[in-house]
Amino acid sequence: MLETVYYQGIKALIDRIVETQRLNIELGAQTIAASLIQGGVLHVFGSGHSAMVGKEITQRAGGLVPVNLIPDPSEGLAERVEGYGKVLLDAYARKYGLNPGEVIIVVSTSGRNPVPIEIAMEAKARGLFTIGIVSLEYARQSCSRHRSGKRLFEVVDLVLDNCVPPGDAIVEMKELGQKSGASSTIAGALLVNMLMLRVIEEICRRGGTPPILKSQNLEGADEHNQKLLAAYRGRLNL
Repeated sequence: MLETVYYQGIKALIDRIVETQRLNIELGAQTIAASLIQGGVLHVFGSGHSAMVGKEITQRAGGLVPVNLIPDPSEGLAERVEGYGKVLLDAYARKYGLNPGEVIIVVSTSGRNPVPIEIAMEAKARGLFTIGIVSLEYARQSCSRHRSGKRLFEVVDLVLDNCVPPGDAIVEMKELGQKSGASSTIAGALLVNMLMLRVIEEICRRGGTPPILKSQNLEGADEHNQKLLAAYRGRLNL
């Protein structure tokens, strides 16, 4: 059954991420925790389906408050358009701010399209620490579509490898001569949740109190959440 093959493939992918990405998760968590303790905001960008990985940790019950998703009104349609990434980031910065020392996570499994590459480059130029979530195997087999010739993993400060195979899909459809069963959303969600939990742990270790949202369906959650959100008024895309 194909669903069993998919399940087994996802299990293997999860194991590979856990085995290979702990060190980089630790490095990213240390940097994010230091920024958040200083009042910073964590910014996240993904184009198309990659935006779901950013959404996973934005205004999420059990998640950290100061995490902001950079919106892409084109929903991925303009991902290959050079210059669009700079326009997006400039507009976002005017509205919510991008401060030196803050951290941005840019999600792009292939790591080859201009918009995520530009977002990372422009953010780094503004003094932000850049983290890319990318499939290194996929990206290394791909040519950049950006005029610089650079791929995402070549322009960020730190890479979290989602270990997804080229093409994203993991189930061979022999009768069709192609694969199905996308894996990058599950892999990305695993990575960012592991990262955020390590950030929370590190903030506590440094003597801070991590601002964690409660589910709005719990009693007293509205008051709890509003108090936390007030500290970041004007900086979050609510």
